[in-house]
Amino acid sequence: MDVVGIGNDIIEIDRIKKAIERNKNFKYKVYTDKEIKYAEKSKFPYNIYAGRFAAKEAISKAFGTGVRGFLLTDIEILNNELGKPDVILKNEIKKKYEETEIMVTISHSKENAIAMALIQKR
Repeated sequence: MDVVGIGNDIIEIDRIKKAIERNKNFKYKVYTDKEIKYAEKSKFPYNIYAGRFAAKEAISKAFGTGVRGFLLTDIEILNNELGKPDVILKNEIKKKYEETEIMVTISHSKENAIAMALIQKR
């Protein structure tokens, strides 16, 4: 399989926490309803939000475009039954990358969330 792109991102969890607390619309511009529901069930919702944000940024870097031509809510990251984050693309970005597989990994420390994404052709 051919690699289309790789990307990574790191973000301070507190930065996402402050953005959510300052602007109630921030969540809805960045996260899907399913992502919000998942995060809000957690004991550490801001870790989840920051990890998802880092993953979306890593994916946009792997696209080679950054966040251009799509919304962050067009990328949805949900955990499967084993806890592995799965990437679901929506709208135009889904059409553009329908022949690819996107893999992402997310990790957290006390202060930061980091993600790495790999896109390859099927």
